[in-house]
Amino acid sequence: MVYELLAAAGVLALLTMAPGPDMAVVTRRAVAAGPGDAVRTVAGITTGLLVWGVLSVAGLAAVLAASATAYTVVRLAGAAYLVLLGAQALLAARRKRHGDGDAGTAAESIPTPPPSGSPWRTGLVNNVLNPKIAVSYTGLLPTLAPHDLSPHLGMALLVLIHAALTVVWLGGYVLLLTRAQAFFSRAAVRRSMERITGAVLIGFGLKVATAQS
Repeated sequence: MVYELLAAAGVLALLTMAPGPDMAVVTRRAVAAGPGDAVRTVAGITTGLLVWGVLSVAGLAAVLAASATAYTVVRLAGAAYLVLLGAQALLAARRKRHGDGDAGTAAESIPTPPPSGSPWRTGLVNNVLNPKIAVSYTGLLPTLAPHDLSPHLGMALLVLIHAALTVVWLGGYVLLLTRAQAFFSRAAVRRSMERITGAVLIGFGLKVATAQS
């Protein structure tokens, strides 16, 4: 069973480290509002994984994964949310550019307002409205669960492992961004990062909207 868990953890680690909307959302929060907001966003993302884990163990996520209509509704809602977050980032970058005006280097020290809304809720909604997690959990986890455990217990254990890997990976990413805080605190850099993360989030939203189940 130990080897099965290690193999499953390896697969889940690759799934965790793949760039996606979670990393884009965390990046924006870290750069625009600081590490505290970013950590709370990671907590919301992890909570979202646990929500899907409970639904998967209960069998409800399988219903969503098997229903084309339900899957499409959640997929489009998630896509719209990502596009909304991206648009907010682009608008924030535009406001900062106009607010800086021609102040020159003095604008580097001008504080800018953080993204609106609860960072924890942002992370939570970002994952709860991601039907790909339901598909991954109902299609992938049963194949990775140790055979020595009951299906429900095995899947629950893998969900907890995935949540822990997410905390470690995104938490480490926030730490790296924090180490470079002096660089990211510059107004011009923050504007650029708002534009980049905004474009990435919109891109992910469009990709989710056009993806096939």
